[in-house]
Amino acid sequence: MIEPNVVRRGTSRREFVRGAVAAATVAALSAGGAVGANERVGVGLVGFGLIGRIHARSFMSQPDVSIVGVAETYQPRLDAAAEAIGGNVVRYRDFRRLLDNKDVDAIVVATPDHWHALLTMMACAAGKDVYVEKPMTRFVREGRWMVDVTRRYKRVVQVGTQNRSGPNFQHAREFIRAGKLGQMVCIQCSYYRNLMPGFGNPPDQDPPPQLDWEMWQGPAMARPYNPNRAIYHFRWFWDYSGGQMTNLGQHSLDLVHWFMGVNAPKAVYSTGGRSFLTDNCQTPDTQDVILEYPGFTTVCQWREATAGRDRSGMGAALYCGTYGTMVVGRAGYEVFPDPKINPINTVAAMLGGQPIGGPQPVPEEKGRFWTEPRKDTSGDGTADYRRHARNFLDCIKSRSDPVVDIESGHRVATACHLANISLRTGRKIVWDADKEQIVDDQQANRMLSCPYRKPWDAELRALGVGDT
Repeated sequence: MIEPNVVRRGTSRREFVRGAVAAATVAALSAGGAVGANERVGVGLVGFGLIGRIHARSFMSQPDVSIVGVAETYQPRLDAAAEAIGGNVVRYRDFRRLLDNKDVDAIVVATPDHWHALLTMMACAAGKDVYVEKPMTRFVREGRWMVDVTRRYKRVVQVGTQNRSGPNFQHAREFIRAGKLGQMVCIQCSYYRNLMPGFGNPPDQDPPPQLDWEMWQGPAMARPYNPNRAIYHFRWFWDYSGGQMTNLGQHSLDLVHWFMGVNAPKAVYSTGGRSFLTDNCQTPDTQDVILEYPGFTTVCQWREATAGRDRSGMGAALYCGTYGTMVVGRAGYEVFPDPKINPINTVAAMLGGQPIGGPQPVPEEKGRFWTEPRKDTSGDGTADYRRHARNFLDCIKSRSDPVVDIESGHRVATACHLANISLRTGRKIVWDADKEQIVDDQQANRMLSCPYRKPWDAELRALGVGDT
């Protein structure tokens, strides 16, 4: 953290001024709010890719928002953003200029994953509230740094797992938390699709002149430009992401934590690899994960080389309780009650009935069930993006915690990262959630963090976080 009236060695005048402005903003927030209840919120958007475009639409639909500026490393997308947003939106190739804009009250971070943490922290230090896309982090330690910086600067940070803002998900949660599904036995999360034969093996080459490859890489390790490493395809490289485990996994496990009221798994085991797609990408095309939570287990299956028979869609899950099963997804949810049958009659009917000496049927009332059937098809994923944006804006004005606050986002992302650490080490990971350490495994603990490269490591030091 840059203290007021102190210019650290190696700190530029501009960095000093930014720190002083941030400190003044914190002081102002202590006395009140940065944005009044009836005022318009000036929003800056960083990243205009697949999800950034959705966020632009969602925030533009809000009556009290002005999108002031957009930052992008790829000029064609920057131009497309300006055209889509219109008005006097300012274009920036360097997001730091956007953070300097005094008309910006809040930042929407919709960049590749490896930028999420640092951008969020720098925005908080600049006096901005933040909506940050999932996965919230690229490695575990970033999450605790983000929590610390958010609290120090008293900022509102919303994590972009928008399912919590969907009424259908809220109603499903109420059903489970009321005990109507009985005791939770297991939760199954999966997503299957077929990307065979993969994305090819293009050679390293010069980046397109319209792409600022140096800025795009940011704090990640410097690499030669490759088309498969850059726009959209970054998801399949460890330098920038954690594959589908951190991508879809943060959506699925966010609901697990929220529905079940848990903060962390006790242990995680994962297996898999990039076994079928023949390309130069790295993250798994096949991954199986078992997470042990207090009282129940969660199983995640990700497939990128077979379409399977997945019926529940992206981010969906099966919640299997002692009273029945609930299928939950963005389209809605459905409860399938288990019949209430005497256990003797269940085993007595196996394979046409038991022989003499085995269990025999006993009289019982038919047509009884452990819980009630229910079906809700009201889900609307597009509307949930808007609702999530609305919750963020309301919290900016009230200074209250959003529906997906920074601490819960960190805890969910941690579970995802532990699964990948297990996969990459080839062994079960036992997690001490209080200490945020892997138990009795020094090699795995080293994988909780990753160094930032220059000059971005200096930003971490200026923020007062990072590994020592």
